[in-house]
Amino acid sequence: MSVSENVVGAGGTSLAPAQTGTVLRVEGLSKTFPGTRALDDVSIEIARGEIHALMGQNGSGKSTLIKLLAAYHSADAGATAEMDGAEFEIGKTVPHGLRFVHQDLGLILELSAQDNLALRGGFARGFGGRVLWRQQEAETRRILAAFDVDLDIHRPLAAATPVERTVVAIAAALQGWDGDGVLVLDEPTAVLPHDEVQRLFDVVAQVRKRGTSVLYVSHRMDEIFALADRVTVLRGGRRVGTYDIDGLDSRKLATLMVGNDVDPDFRADVVARTDTSVTLEARDVHGKWLRGVTLEARAGEILGIAGLAGAGTLELPYVLAGQGGPLASGELRLPQRSEEWHDVRSAGQLGIPLVPSDRQTEGVIAEFSVGENLSLSSLRGLGRTGHLSGGQERQLVEQWSARLGVVTAGPSAPISTLSGGNQQKVVLARCLAISPDVLVLCEPTAGVDIGTRVAIYRIIADLAAAGLTVIVASSDEGDLLALSTRILVLRHGVVAEELATDGLTKNELIRAIEGAGQ
Repeated sequence: MSVSENVVGAGGTSLAPAQTGTVLRVEGLSKTFPGTRALDDVSIEIARGEIHALMGQNGSGKSTLIKLLAAYHSADAGATAEMDGAEFEIGKTVPHGLRFVHQDLGLILELSAQDNLALRGGFARGFGGRVLWRQQEAETRRILAAFDVDLDIHRPLAAATPVERTVVAIAAALQGWDGDGVLVLDEPTAVLPHDEVQRLFDVVAQVRKRGTSVLYVSHRMDEIFALADRVTVLRGGRRVGTYDIDGLDSRKLATLMVGNDVDPDFRADVVARTDTSVTLEARDVHGKWLRGVTLEARAGEILGIAGLAGAGTLELPYVLAGQGGPLASGELRLPQRSEEWHDVRSAGQLGIPLVPSDRQTEGVIAEFSVGENLSLSSLRGLGRTGHLSGGQERQLVEQWSARLGVVTAGPSAPISTLSGGNQQKVVLARCLAISPDVLVLCEPTAGVDIGTRVAIYRIIADLAAAGLTVIVASSDEGDLLALSTRILVLRHGVVAEELATDGLTKNELIRAIEGAGQ
């Protein structure tokens, strides 16, 4: 199959006649926001019991389609939709057989799994409305037993692992349902480390065994090839086509998403150097998971940090940036500035910027504009005697937006109107606006499409080529292989192995992360 071929018709053309195996069918779906056509005559058909992937770049219309199915947005006139052959008004009603797990999961982390499930499905009550706690506990265990997860149902979900929270969200969505319908999973692995992704795959397989179809939204192509039967690709708000997975490879799929040839196995042309100055040193760093990490990084280097969940991989960036919390200990210094060692708990004073792992909760302020989010790190230098200069702020925002290629209606546009990839560029620009010597990134491309991902890789590589020290911690091996000049592998909270990346394969990196042969 060529990349131009499509299995069930393209763009606004009508799909094949409904078949007995079709569970969800949507045709002619459009959505217009003021000044923007977010979806244009999109059609999608999901077969009974299939895992159907939905892919596209940030801003392609995926989120709009999901929100229309969930009746969060109303649709433009002219769309038709059927669930099990029964028509429904898409954008206004949600059929019983259509359930959702959104990217933010919709959980209250201060409450337990038991309470979160009861808030969705109702508490077991007795005389006078009294909660029957033993019955409620038994029902909670019954619901979660189907997913083979060992979870303390009384502990707040804030203490649970990402995959445990995702399982609770899926279980909550499936409550009171016989399984005959469609479960929509929107970026379920966006912040899951490598070893927990397979656990989620097992959960999805269990959902499928119940006879449930799955609409699976993801930017990670390896997941699509591992899970999906078919994939529908959106680009620029229009449907490119629906394809059998067996007829695609990663390069063809990336090209369909972007519209031109894209290398999904991109590797930045950054030369590993040992002749540059050391810009950061850390010694005996401890934390919740860290058990004594010592490292150094040089100017112009991109140092990758890899490891399984619980190894400290995603904790280390926060500690280096002075955001490790009360359990953090150890020392670090920036030798080009001073020979003095600093306690990591006061490292925030050193001005090491961090691009955090969770863009939505830690990176952007949703109520602020693009300009306000970008300029947050630089306010003290924008004006005199405590008065902010709007002109200087505007110049800063326009300069960095142009440099990083942020696509926006303007500095005053709400940050919430930007795609995930453009929001990530704003967070990166905010970090770079203070002209740091060292930049720390944690999960830099989580929830970012392949085209924007490569663009971010190129930006980071250019920064390193100009002399910036970059430290990248990621659960995505693709990030580490695309960017790093060398990789430190953490196991049990310590540096267990150092890898040169020249010629390093993904399988070799995974074996090192998992400690194969150790």
